[in-house]
Amino acid sequence: MEIGVIGDDMFTVGFRAVGIEKWFNVDEENNVDDAITEAMSDDNIGILVIHDSEWKKVDDNTRTKLSNSVKPTVIAIGSEVDKGLRDRIKTAIGVDLWK
Repeated sequence: MEIGVIGDDMFTVGFRAVGIEKWFNVDEENNVDDAITEAMSDDNIGILVIHDSEWKKVDDNTRTKLSNSVKPTVIAIGSEVDKGLRDRIKTAIGVDLWK
């Protein structure tokens, strides 16, 4: 399984620097919905990281679908804390890492 990353160039560049090969830039030409569709269609992605500013642009139905997804597990990170992160990690791997 691989990690995929969705966000603007400033967000994805750090992941690319450490060897993440599945990244989807969101900019004026590529919107977040297209990036999500492309990432979700890749069966090799097990964890999908999305910047919280892009996460806020996703419609409620898609956000719910992504939040409940186990493969890939979708994690929104950035300036705001994702309160459901602990539960999603526990669902994905079956272990509560905070215990």
